[in-house]
Amino acid sequence: MTMLKFTKDHEWIRVEGDTGTVGITDYAQQQLGDVVFVELPEVGRKLETGKEAAVVESVKAASEVYAPVAGEVVAVNDAVAGDPSLINSAAEGDGWFMRIRLANPSELDGLMDRAAYDAYVEGLA
Repeated sequence: MTMLKFTKDHEWIRVEGDTGTVGITDYAQQQLGDVVFVELPEVGRKLETGKEAAVVESVKAASEVYAPVAGEVVAVNDAVAGDPSLINSAAEGDGWFMRIRLANPSELDGLMDRAAYDAYVEGLA
C-alpha cells in the first residue's frame, strides 16, 4: 500500500513498505521560482526528523529541505542533480530528491494527508 504524506515545511513523502521517497511540494517549487541547483545527501546518511536533508537553490533563494521522518538515505535522484528544473516541472513526481529507509514508521502519523495539506496551504494565502 502506498501512502502520501506532507509536512508544514512543504515536503512530501510517498511511502511504500519501509521506504519513503521524499521531495518538495508543487506549492514549494512555485514559491521558490526557477530551481538552478540541488544539493542531495549522501547515500548511507542518517537523517533526523525535521533536520536538514538537502538544499535547493532557485533564482530567488536557497532553501533547506527537511527530512519528514528519520531514516537512512538509500538512494538519491541523480536526474535532479543533473537537471534541477525537473523540480519545477514535476515537483511531486520525477523531481524527487531522495529515498529513505524509515527508522520509525509511526512518525508518519504526525504528517498531513493531501486534504489537510491543501487546507493548510489555502490558509497561507
